Amino acid sequence: MTLNQLRYLVAIADSGLNITLAAEHVHATQPGLSRQIKQLEGELGFLLFTRKGRSLTSLTQAGEHVLVHARRLLDEAGNIRALAANQRGERKGRLTLITTHTQARYVLPRAVAATRREYPAVSIRLQPSEESEILAHLARGGDELAIISTSGAVPDAGVAIPLFRWRRVVLVPSAHRLARRTRSISLRELSAVPLVSYESSRRPESSLRRAFDAAGLPMQLAMTAHDADLIKTYVRAGLGIGILAEMAVSAADADLYALPAPGALPECITWAVLPRGRVLRDFALRLLRELAPQIDAADLHRAVAGNAEPAWPEPPAWVDLQREPAQPSVRTATGRRKSLQRHQ
Repeated sequence: MTLNQLRYLVAIADSGLNITLAAEHVHATQPGLSRQIKQLEGELGFLLFTRKGRSLTSLTQAGEHVLVHARRLLDEAGNIRALAANQRGERKGRLTLITTHTQARYVLPRAVAATRREYPAVSIRLQPSEESEILAHLARGGDELAIISTSGAVPDAGVAIPLFRWRRVVLVPSAHRLARRTRSISLRELSAVPLVSYESSRRPESSLRRAFDAAGLPMQLAMTAHDADLIKTYVRAGLGIGILAEMAVSAADADLYALPAPGALPECITWAVLPRGRVLRDFALRLLRELAPQIDAADLHRAVAGNAEPAWPEPPAWVDLQREPAQPSVRTATGRRKSLQRHQ
């Protein structure tokens, strides 16, 4: 039995039993991968998969048990490699970030750029995903780090590290009647107009939907999208009033007007989530410290390794993490010219 054989087993399971996709994922040939799996089955003395002709149809019950242990062994082998690389001071490697479009587009660029400046030989892969799928990706293992937001609940997969707090904004074209408002908008007023927001707003567990339901008010979703830029595009087209994360509005959106969202919409927290028992590479730690400078590096190492229960400091507000002394200004609901990043 070899680690490569176990890696092939996991790759097949994670590729939906598609050997072609699994072979591409592990950079092997399809015949070579099939041959290694048959050799592993021969050594174990039982089948890992049921087959129909040349196709795999399912994992056997014994195969399911072997898969669980294979994942653990591969994780520990990865930890040993990561520990050795850190001890050698190795400055190359790879990191996959699984996150939403909003985090990838508006939060991560500065942190990724800073990490790459310090570790130019590190390859960082962004994998935008639906919010509901991110933790499932993480559970499959690998070199992933998930960045996800919730309206207060702590993500229950892996070690969850609170990065920062943020709120939603209500977005309208600058010519819209609401752009002349000098006071915030109420949830009741929003219930009377068509809204454009994130795709997650359609799910029953959405905090936006729950806020309307709790107030006994209807929510009129004219359109939803995964992409914050698409939400802004259709707000500009007059399809409805936008509700989106404050960090998704920038000085480039000078033709739009941002109002604070009603207080009934809860504050959200953005979290970094890592698999438990993971040895962090130094460049991953650098990225996390860039995203959350309030986190102590030693505490982070201990918590991720499982050597201590985390006691994270209160995450700062998004506006407090914006370090530039001056930002391009836009008009806000107060009518004053203010730094957009600091207002939001």
